[in-house]
Amino acid sequence: MATMKKSTSVIRFFDTHRWLLSDPRFEKEAHLQLGIAHRTLTATKAKAARARAALARRRAQADRKRLLASLERSPQKAICHVFGAYCGEALRVARCESGYSVEAQNGQYLGLFQMGTSERRLFGHGVSALEQAQAAYRYFVRSGRDWSPWSCKPWY
Repeated sequence: MATMKKSTSVIRFFDTHRWLLSDPRFEKEAHLQLGIAHRTLTATKAKAARARAALARRRAQADRKRLLASLERSPQKAICHVFGAYCGEALRVARCESGYSVEAQNGQYLGLFQMGTSERRLFGHGVSALEQAQAAYRYFVRSGRDWSPWSCKPWY
């Protein structure tokens, strides 16, 4: 910031003292200093823009990590995050199928949505609520968004 301030000050100085740029006694040095100030200001602005972009990326990453951590702590939040408008229905199905337990197991059926072996192979699975909800959502979409693959229905 100090470099930008100094370069801007030099440029303003020569804007108000234009005569120095045409006086043969100062012309060469004035043009040299003005050119340095312009190049320095341009380079410093670019560096500041890169720094702002890097900071924004770090903040976005931190926000994403906080969101993911929040979703991992609460299966209900993970389900609503993934299913969006179908949140209420998905919550009722998951509560009926597993009681919101990511570790629920009934024979070959595992997780929040009690997906079978072939469904897990096709749509994925994982240890976290978010991964299981994402896999169930892929299955839900592929099945026509009608909950037909699950024995628990949201309207029971």
